[in-house]
Amino acid sequence: MKKISLKHYLSEVKDYFSPKVIGEVNDVYIKVAKIKGEKVPWHNHENEDELFYVVEGSLLLEIENQENITMNKGDIFVVKKGANHRVSSKEECHILLIENKTTQHTGKVESEITKSIEAQL
Repeated sequence: MKKISLKHYLSEVKDYFSPKVIGEVNDVYIKVAKIKGEKVPWHNHENEDELFYVVEGSLLLEIENQENITMNKGDIFVVKKGANHRVSSKEECHILLIENKTTQHTGKVESEITKSIEAQL
């Protein structure tokens, strides 16, 4: 058991759109990532919900057939399983993600930013 410093772990994230696992609770990973730009493809997670928490900055969350959601520092949103979505940010944004250990980064969609679960550990 150890204390986790989000600031410390986020300072070690060098690449945008590259989540890093910083902890786990039961069958769930806690991850941090930095977002800047519009590289995340439309994707979904068939069997898993995904929690987004904005640590710093502003995040645009787009969910198919819904109004766009602008998330700011301190905001939390849960994308329900099966919802086609993508995220972007004009300026650097720091986020915390909570996802099942089986959740694939960009669902079944392969793109230049897709990271395997192993690469996120």
